[in-house]
Amino acid sequence: MAQVTKARQRRQPGVLSEARRRKILDWLQEEGSARVRDLSSAFEVSEVTIRQDLERLEGEGHVTREHGGAYLNTISTQVGSLSLQHSGEMERKRRIGARAASLVSNSETLIIDAGSTTTEVAIRLTDRRDLTVITNALNIALILGAVPGNAVHMPGGQFKAPTLSLSGDKAVEYLKDVFAGKLFLATAGVAIDAGLTLPSFADLELKKAMIRAATHTYLVADSTKINRSSFTRLGALELVNTFITDDGISDADAQAFERLGIAVLVA
Repeated sequence: MAQVTKARQRRQPGVLSEARRRKILDWLQEEGSARVRDLSSAFEVSEVTIRQDLERLEGEGHVTREHGGAYLNTISTQVGSLSLQHSGEMERKRRIGARAASLVSNSETLIIDAGSTTTEVAIRLTDRRDLTVITNALNIALILGAVPGNAVHMPGGQFKAPTLSLSGDKAVEYLKDVFAGKLFLATAGVAIDAGLTLPSFADLELKKAMIRAATHTYLVADSTKINRSSFTRLGALELVNTFITDDGISDADAQAFERLGIAVLVA
């Protein structure tokens, strides 16, 4: 038994390192780049450790290191093609997008968050007319702004290449005077205990401002994000009115959300 315990203790640092590198990569896939000192502070490890993590991620082909930090390798390709980093589980996301879009009528005022699943919502709203859409996502603005009669508004802020979005204090300030009927919100993780979680700090205040500006918040997330926790906490699940997901959600999880007063719609 003592030998097993010692073996586990020897393996633990590696496990923690791997988990930390996954979260650092999630951060970079959300932000596009990061400084060593910021990652060191966020993950509460030394700058030497962060440099080693970035060296490993560079060796795996994910990032390129530069003085004081690193940036994601796929940025130029993504921006040039207006594609998003998180493009997995697309069939699930398409079904969720269709279910969410079915709740929208002509002439409504909507807030649509940046993200791959919210993009699927937007694609299926192109047959609606006279929508007023507030979005921080450039690709969503292009999709719905091309529809005659729609009014599309975007906040100011800093451009985030991996999510094709605008973020920061200016975006938050813009939303203070916005009133919308529906918000379609994206998240990286959704769990009963951890609530809504994201890969980095940048969009926390913006998403909170979106929630405050909307009468009804629809969380759109595929079932692989259920019981997953990311790096930063947006807030408790009670921020959400309705959760739209796919049929991969278990009965137990659906019931847990409903006990919190959250309606669950399965696509």
